Amino acid sequence: MSFHPTRHPEVNLVLQDLLPSVQAILGDHFIGMYLYGSLASGGFDRDSDVDYVVVTDDVLSGDLFSALDAMHLRLAAMDVWCATQLEGIYIPQAALRTYDPIHALHLRIDRGKGERLQRMQIEDVRLGRAWWASWVMLRHVLRERGVTLAGPAPRALIDPVPPDELRQAALAELHNWEAPLLDNPVQMENRGYQSYIVLTLCRILYTLQFGEIVSKQVAARWAQGTLDPRWSPLIDRAWDGRKNPGSKAASDDVNRTLEFIQCALERSQQLWNLKKVK
Repeated sequence: MSFHPTRHPEVNLVLQDLLPSVQAILGDHFIGMYLYGSLASGGFDRDSDVDYVVVTDDVLSGDLFSALDAMHLRLAAMDVWCATQLEGIYIPQAALRTYDPIHALHLRIDRGKGERLQRMQIEDVRLGRAWWASWVMLRHVLRERGVTLAGPAPRALIDPVPPDELRQAALAELHNWEAPLLDNPVQMENRGYQSYIVLTLCRILYTLQFGEIVSKQVAARWAQGTLDPRWSPLIDRAWDGRKNPGSKAASDDVNRTLEFIQCALERSQQLWNLKKVK
């Protein structure tokens, strides 16, 4: 099998193994497989995740879970830089169409060496925050810009996500995930995480403003052209930080990121109040 779903040969090489392996394991349980994230919306680079979703007909059994887990261990050993960048979700069709906590059980593999397949709920505390907000955003991106590797078009499987629902999800992300960092900034001593926070704040603010989701690059350029110019150097350094994720963040960048979070909270309240007035 040879196909070229992306502009990145090494990513295609991994997907060329991943897709038929998943199909062989799942058999009739397989509905479709799709790319989302930066591979779908643009801006993918060597610091990005290979984000994908596999849609199944129902919750998968223990035997299928074990077979998929073994497959991921094998793929992670490939001599390709992106083999450990896979970040995948295996989700029943009923759970994908709309958010329903009753149908929220799914399988998930995170990027990184040594990661294993996990069975999770959308609200699983192991994810570090209520994931329903991220799930709302993921469904929108997958529906509107997902790349089909196999199966029906994403729009046939996912209900539309209204702009106000995206805004509510972005607001929840800001308050439930980023705001708590003000009281516990130790995680941001990691350069990769601190950079991720800055760029995610740009995306959250963009979504609150426009009710749409764009790539980190687009959101960062918008933020630098719209927000107070004092944030522009911090955003520039966040891009550099993605290239050295394991290093220690400068204390000044950590402090500036905390100020950026506070700024985002204040701006989000202004945008939300303005919307309610309208």
